[in-house]
Parts: sequence; structure tokens; C-alpha cells
Amino acid sequence: MYRGSLIALVTPMREDGSLDFEALEKLIDWHVAEGSDGLVIVGTTGESATLDEEEHCEVLRAAVEITAGRLPLIAGTGANATTEAVRLTRCAREAGADACLLVTPYYNKPTQEGLYRHFREVAEAVDIPQILYNVPGRTACDMLPETIGRLAGVANIVGVKEATGEVARITHIRRLCGEDFAIYTGDDATARAAMLLGADGVITVTGNVAPRQMHRMCQAAIAGEAARAAELDAPLTDLHDALFVEANPIPVKWALAEMGRIGAGIRLPLTWLADEQRPRVRAAMRAAGLL
Repeated sequence: MYRGSLIALVTPMREDGSLDFEALEKLIDWHVAEGSDGLVIVGTTGESATLDEEEHCEVLRAAVEITAGRLPLIAGTGANATTEAVRLTRCAREAGADACLLVTPYYNKPTQEGLYRHFREVAEAVDIPQILYNVPGRTACDMLPETIGRLAGVANIVGVKEATGEVARITHIRRLCGEDFAIYTGDDATARAAMLLGADGVITVTGNVAPRQMHRMCQAAIAGEAARAAELDAPLTDLHDALFVEANPIPVKWALAEMGRIGAGIRLPLTWLADEQRPRVRAAMRAAGLL
């Protein structure tokens, strides 16, 4: 599978909330030039929860066409209904995505057995590599390492994005799932530590605004170069935190707009970054050399 800095890409929008495909093309071209190791399209950071199914598939098709094989492209296709997750995953396969990322069903709080059956059913329904996504802070549902271990036995479930920020889970999941199972952290603040413990990379929010820096830090950490990884991560430390002063992707979209990469578009119920939070994000961007 893929290793390094995989960008949890924002979905560019105009101020009226309409999709901005011109900005999407420029953003993807920039990530190719900056050395990002892959893209995750229409995930949490891509505002999947506010796109309808038609828009979701439209963005996926556009991203595949723009990327044109220059980077691995992973499609966010999770949903809290198994039937919807199957439909979105089929759409991603038909669009030409390389793999899919499926978040645990949110809000309805399934049991561990329910999670196992949900992901197994999607995997058996659609022949495409699938990556599990555990982010209990947003879904109110924590998929335990033992459940991930069970699912690792399903042929086309090839990895997991573990976004609890609990670094010790990386070694636990590795022990349960084996060396061939891809493990990505979803927490930028602990990403360096996770990769030094054996994670294959990070599905990153910070990489949206600092793609080259995140790529270089990830390569060092994956290679076990702890001192070099720490040196590269140090200027990004404040940014890892500042990009979560409000719910993701509010701060990162504002930061990209400050850099002139996208317009000032976001969809309700998300709102544009509050005035009082902007100095903190701007200061973190300066510390990272982005402004």
C-alpha cells in the first residue's frame, strides 16, 4: 500500500457553497509538485457530511481525472448506513479510485459485531482495496483493535486509519494484523511518534497547507531517523494544534484561503473561522514558514 504523507484534501468551494473544480485542479497540481505521497478525497476534511451522493461522486470523478495517476487517490466512501457506504464505494471504483477509506458508522453507535458485519459487507460487495477509519471523537463509535484484527482477515480490507491519537494502539494493531496490513495515523500531533513505532504514514490535515514539509518529515520518521524527523516536525508543532482550534476543516480552509489556494467557501453548519482565532492560526503558519 501507500506510505508517507497522504493529504486529507479539502473540497474547495465558492462563497455561496458551490463546488469549485478549478480550485480543485490547482490544488491537486500543487500537491503533485510539492511531493505529497497521496490524496484522500471527500473524507472528513473534504466535508463529506455536507455533500449529497451526486456531488460526492462528482468530486471523486473530477479528482481522478485531474490526478491522472500522478498520485495514489483514496476515496472517502464511509456512511452510517451500510447500503449508502456500498453505493459510494461502487461509485469510487467506477470512477477509478485506487482505494477507499470508510469511516465507522457515526451517530447510531453500532456494537463491535455490527462494525465487523458492516465493513465485511461493504468489502464483499465492492472489489476495491478498503481502509478502515476509526475516529471516535467525531463518530461516537470506537472500533477496537480486536475488531480491526478480525477485519484484517477480509481479503480486500488492507489497512486502517487510526485517529484516536493513542500511539500505543499502533503497536497493538500491528501485532494483531501483521506486517502487510497498512496502518495510518489520523492525528498530526502524534504522527511522528506513530511512524517511528511502525505506522506507514499519516492521513494529514496539516499537509494541506505544508505538503512538502509533511512529506519530508514522514520520510524521515518512516526510515527511523528520529532526530531528523523531530527537526523537521518542530516548525509544524504549533500548526498541528492551531488547525484544530475550531472543528476541522474550518481552520485549514481559512489557512488555505490566506495562502490564496482556495476561495472562502464552506458549507453550513460549518462556518468560516472566527475572527478571534485567526491570529493564532496565522502565527502558526508563520512559524512553519508558510506566510
